[in-house]
Amino acid sequence: MEYRVVPMAEKHLPALAELERACFSHPWSEGMLREELTREGGAFFVAEGPGGAVLGYAGVETVLDEGYITNVAVGAPYRRQGIAGALVAALAEYGRGRLAFLTLEVRASNAPAMALYHKYGFVQVGRRKNYYDAPREDAILMKLEFEYGTETD
Repeated sequence: MEYRVVPMAEKHLPALAELERACFSHPWSEGMLREELTREGGAFFVAEGPGGAVLGYAGVETVLDEGYITNVAVGAPYRRQGIAGALVAALAEYGRGRLAFLTLEVRASNAPAMALYHKYGFVQVGRRKNYYDAPREDAILMKLEFEYGTETD
């Protein structure tokens, strides 16, 4: 499938809110996503398919030189096609030269997601007991460190 990764825009918001409801037990609303368009210190990327269809998205929020990946979501029909990897790569590229590290939490049972993050250099650095509910589950804390300030363009 053909797709491209682009910065999140207003036109994506209704489809992203729908994707949130399909993927997460505590989805972000369209209003919450809209706030990210104007928030300082972060970046959200969308995988667009033919005709501008939203296939998935990912976002990072930053505080000083620390990045926290908030969401990575791909619609069920588009999974296992490299889209999540392209989105994670976009977040890593955003962080390189700009951040000291990226972190994220992932459900302990989500082996495919953990394998994807490992592929892009993330390592497990901790566990958050009972972090998730619906269903209750631990989170694995993962981190990707950059050689902050030493990358070249």
